[in-house]
Amino acid sequence: MQKALKVMIVAGEASGDGHGAKLVREIRKITLDLEVSFFGAAGPQMRDEGVLPVVMADELSVVGVAEIGGALPMFLRAMRSLKKAASEQRPDVAVLIDFPDFNLKLAKALKKQGVPVVYYISPQLWAWRKYRVNSIRKNVDLMLAILPFEKEWYARNDFANVEYVGSPLAREVHPHRTRAEFCAAHGLDPQKPVISLLPGSRQKEIQRILPVLLESAAEINKCRPEVQFVIALADDRRVEFTEKELLRAGKTAEGLSGKVRIAVNETFDALYASDVAAVTSGTATLETGIIGTPMAIVYKTSAMNYALLKPLISVEHYGLINLIAGERLAAELIQHEFTARSLSNELFRLLEPATNAVMRSKLKAAADKLGAGGASKRAAEAILKLVGAH
Repeated sequence: MQKALKVMIVAGEASGDGHGAKLVREIRKITLDLEVSFFGAAGPQMRDEGVLPVVMADELSVVGVAEIGGALPMFLRAMRSLKKAASEQRPDVAVLIDFPDFNLKLAKALKKQGVPVVYYISPQLWAWRKYRVNSIRKNVDLMLAILPFEKEWYARNDFANVEYVGSPLAREVHPHRTRAEFCAAHGLDPQKPVISLLPGSRQKEIQRILPVLLESAAEINKCRPEVQFVIALADDRRVEFTEKELLRAGKTAEGLSGKVRIAVNETFDALYASDVAAVTSGTATLETGIIGTPMAIVYKTSAMNYALLKPLISVEHYGLINLIAGERLAAELIQHEFTARSLSNELFRLLEPATNAVMRSKLKAAADKLGAGGASKRAAEAILKLVGAH
């Protein structure tokens, strides 16, 4: 058996950084008799777990074709740095987490260097850009799938090196405080309705989505002044912009700013304390579904991005929780359908007790499809088995 193991691990977004941190912890637990080192593109959570950051993953997260084009020099620098590090350090395995626009190109370069490539969190090829499966066949040694239908999808598309490990969110998404505790910490009345607003984690997302969320909150405030709002942010980098947007909205909507709180790194607690939520499409819709909070799914990108990307989308639902459920549990307000009026109407509907109870029941059934937890451990075992260290 090996006495040392060197792992290259690459994430490019906050969610991938979180999955990577859990994976690193599980690999360390399993390999107590090995000296294991990690390096790559790491965000704050992976850095806290001891991953040496060749590239700061925090800097890589952008949205859309136009934004990626503007950030191209940064991506090229990051790619060169990671390729150079792989060449010099010769890792036993590279684990690439989601982030397909970058990681599929990196996989090709690593394959040329002879580095075994594991892809964790499959790109959503079943939803769009199906042609990318050709690149995966050539450059990926093992795909770790987290959604129940993905292994079968890959089999139908002539790629068999897939292991279904389950969702790393299953049984791991839960609040740390009760509704009463969260409300007390943020000056909210637990006896009155609470709505969470999740504007996304990327700067461009928040810039486009948060203003509409606040406009909708203002409309709700006019009709239901007892309703309270929480803006849930993934980290403190977006607080200043959020505060400015809230101040702007407060000037045009009487009494709104006094009913809106900002919660940082408390998303699960905020969702659990909320009666309903407006959630930006992405991993957060799955997290919200697991917690069981009725939601409306929203998204808005630039007109150019939408025109370029919409023809490539081949699924009936955008929201992950809807895809898991196999039906439109949560309304999807995308692009031109995402307006303050459409969102406020949907949130009003979800606040109705009977409607709310039905959606909570259906969300629980969908979340149960994700399995009983332990995905990070199974992913770690599969990676170590590939390199003969387990």
